[in-house]
Amino acid sequence: MFDAVWNEVRNQYYDARLHGVDWEEARRSYRPEALAATDDRALYRVLGRMLDLLDDDHASVAAPAMARRSDTLRQRRAAIGVVLRRDEGRDSYTVEAVRPNSPAEEAGVTEGWRLDVSAEGSWVPEMDVVEGEAVTLAFVDADGAARPTTLSPRMMEPQPAFTADRSRPGVMVLKVEGFEPGLGRWMGQQLTGLDPATDIVVDLRGNPGGRLSEADAVLSCFLPSNRAWATRTARSGRHFVLRTGGGCGSLNGPVANPVAVLVDRESRSAAELTPAALQEAGRAVVVGQPTAGAVLISQETRLPDGGRLTLSRADFVTSGGVRLEKRGVTPDVTAMATREDRGRGVDAALDAAVAALSAAAAVRVEAP
Repeated sequence: MFDAVWNEVRNQYYDARLHGVDWEEARRSYRPEALAATDDRALYRVLGRMLDLLDDDHASVAAPAMARRSDTLRQRRAAIGVVLRRDEGRDSYTVEAVRPNSPAEEAGVTEGWRLDVSAEGSWVPEMDVVEGEAVTLAFVDADGAARPTTLSPRMMEPQPAFTADRSRPGVMVLKVEGFEPGLGRWMGQQLTGLDPATDIVVDLRGNPGGRLSEADAVLSCFLPSNRAWATRTARSGRHFVLRTGGGCGSLNGPVANPVAVLVDRESRSAAELTPAALQEAGRAVVVGQPTAGAVLISQETRLPDGGRLTLSRADFVTSGGVRLEKRGVTPDVTAMATREDRGRGVDAALDAAVAALSAAAAVRVEAP
């Protein structure tokens, strides 16, 4: 397992110099630790620490259980109902969301709680969940109090990757959870026949990215065909210009409706490339928080035990020559939805996006 990861980085990483990291020394330092690992969690922590030397958010590994959950994300499966985000620099995760009507919600688990994976006997993300087999999670609440919680996973239906909300008059909100297969086709369906006066909000908050082809399809919904929007550079140094190539469903050409794109600190990869391209083209107003700055073009490799290695295979700059890695996209309008707001059913960032589109419309009307 260790050798598979080490060799893949040495031979395939987009920067042949590995950012100056002594990869031979990394092997000497981390291989003994990997050989001493007694379970998946210990092994994958060693692999993760070695990959951290590259200082690249895309360079990561997922243990077999985590890879299986990712593979079945849009399938009916056993679940406990929490979305976890790894805490940077800590051996813990934060509860980012709790699914309605799930075992976690019924047990009182709340957004913002922390999962302490160093606690003895606690379930950790490197472990599977099986229907009816109870697991104990070592939660810590917002006040720092220990909240060990035992949950019994049960079969739950998948949540959709894309949803359209037309509840606001004159506004359609397209929520995209990931750049997954079928996104361009779905978005084209939503936009076909749409009243030109309807404002569009594309919500990419919390979106980890996904397929570059689907990012191109989304851009084709709003930008002319064959428009350059980025350049990628392979390990060989060869440059390749990315141009919009269609793929926005059956839509006959891009729509002209006003567009806002919502982003936050968890918008990554394709969820950064897309707003950056629309922003540079003057086609959308970007609202929210600065994005993660994790935009190198990556691919996944299945590891011998069923785990997964994600590795950057190409560098990337926008059509304007901006390298977004470690920089991210800066919103035109800064706004965020706090946990307290969400608890009251208020989405301040979405409200700000709608207000920005309304303000832009007022300026267009007043222009001579």
